[in-house]
Amino acid sequence: MANAADACLEKILELAEDMLALADAGDAARQDVGCGVLYGVLRDSAYKLRRLTEAEQEAHLRQSRGQYEGRHPEGGGGRQNILKIDK
Repeated sequence: MANAADACLEKILELAEDMLALADAGDAARQDVGCGVLYGVLRDSAYKLRRLTEAEQEAHLRQSRGQYEGRHPEGGGGRQNILKIDK
């Protein structure tokens, strides 16, 4: 991953890993249920960030392969699927 957009995606993955570590540490040290909820939300958010970022990285790879194979980079990207928000 060579360009600035891909570098930002790598930073998001690092941030998600830091969020997971913080959630684990906070959960181990929590004093009440409210903190547990907070760390659970942090953990869930980290997993969602990681999943979305990995999907975007795959879309970038497909786009770059499409450019080398003579296809338009926006032609068959997977962005439609990663923009669905879980409720």
